[in-house]
Amino acid sequence: MKIFVLVKPNCRQESVEKMEAGSYIIRVNAPPIEGRANERVIELLAKALGVAKTRLELISGHKGKRKTFRLD
Repeated sequence: MKIFVLVKPNCRQESVEKMEAGSYIIRVNAPPIEGRANERVIELLAKALGVAKTRLELISGHKGKRKTFRLD
């Protein structure tokens, strides 16, 4: 299953907002430096979906705001 995410780094409050089917807006307070924001996005998305972090794989958008994850 593919999950599409729009990431907003450096936000004051963290949140996960579900948009359309399989699409999310995730706000994180981590900066987009050295993958810190990506790590936090994976943590928040896994918690929102109720799955383990290891089940999520970032397949595109490693350095961009638009990311695609695969859920195994």
